[in-house]
Amino acid sequence: MTAAVRSYTSSAGFTDDFHRVRDFLVRINQGEVTKSGFLWGRWEWMFSLPYLDTGALSRIGVWEEGGEIVAVVTYEADTGVAWFLTDRGHAFLHQDMLRYALDNLTRNGAIKVLIEDTDDDLPRIAAAHGLTRTQDIQPNSALDLTGDLSYRLPDGYRIASLTDDGDLHRLNRVLHRGFNNPGDPPETPEAIQKRRTSVSGPHLNRDLNITVVAPDGEYAAYCGIWYDPATDYAYVEPVCTDPAHRRRGLGRAAVLEAARRCGQLGAKVAYVSSDQQFYYSIGFVPHSSGTWWETPRRIPR
Repeated sequence: MTAAVRSYTSSAGFTDDFHRVRDFLVRINQGEVTKSGFLWGRWEWMFSLPYLDTGALSRIGVWEEGGEIVAVVTYEADTGVAWFLTDRGHAFLHQDMLRYALDNLTRNGAIKVLIEDTDDDLPRIAAAHGLTRTQDIQPNSALDLTGDLSYRLPDGYRIASLTDDGDLHRLNRVLHRGFNNPGDPPETPEAIQKRRTSVSGPHLNRDLNITVVAPDGEYAAYCGIWYDPATDYAYVEPVCTDPAHRRRGLGRAAVLEAARRCGQLGAKVAYVSSDQQFYYSIGFVPHSSGTWWETPRRIPR
């Protein structure tokens, strides 16, 4: 049976195509996680991002075989980058997938593609199309959820979930300041709606998404996490701490509490697409990595 490519829907939001790709990402990681850098949680977070380029959605490529998705080439927030996601036994699609990315996902004539460091096939294909390997690595780390996930909070701070205390204005503030944006965050209805969208994914469990509440009631730290009981893993994204509250163990507390709650529901491991020392210091270890390959201009076939 031949796999045929089609365009992803141009409609934004949590469409039927969104759910079909999400189910594909769950399926290809059943039994063994092989795509820790782009799990279903990353896909859902992508569609929760207020800065996602929804005008380019139809440029995502979807390969189907017998009515089932077997491969996807996608960007994340914007075009100019590409991830290759394939079901087992479908590496033969790599040639077509790269050509598709070059034809559909470039930005200003250039593109970067992420190739897993364990992949023996795509580097050869990428080099043949004029792409070169960069020094830019995408690392992934893992946390064993069956181990010690204990933490301590300073006096006056407390843990809350988005179910317990999901104030969008305070969430807006900690995400704005926690990612080192200057000044105070915008408090316009549009800005608050964007935050509402960011925590409205169809599979987001608000009980698992954790804030650390400061003595003055503001959110001092936040950990978003994605877990589906049909799987045995969680995906951490995003994590931040307000600069006024750093170096107090609050980010550690938020991540470990979110991870602990996922563990209680059946998750065995949590993944994060990072190699920051912060994650290593709380128990994450290197898991996998990919390398970005790039071309500064469109290379004709």
